[in-house]
Amino acid sequence: MLEVPTTRRERMLGLRGRDGLAPHRALVLRTRSVHTFGMRFAILAVSLDGDGIVRHVNRMSPGRVLLPRWKVRYVLECGVAAPFRTGDVVRWS
Repeated sequence: MLEVPTTRRERMLGLRGRDGLAPHRALVLRTRSVHTFGMRFAILAVSLDGDGIVRHVNRMSPGRVLLPRWKVRYVLECGVAAPFRTGDVVRWS
């Protein structure tokens, strides 16, 4: 299941304050970079272009920053066991 934050507060909070992320869940953010400051668990940051194509997959421990990447429009924050690979296509409505 994909979580899409709708308010500024939800976007700013992201996954902070949670103890983990349930399997098959992800948070999608319209951004080019994310950070894991204040998080209690590692995530996969899946960078997507405007067509939903996976451009980069990065495992991020708490306290890290994913710098902006060229052509990235969205970042999925998901559990470290998520099976995303570069070139995969992600669709949501």
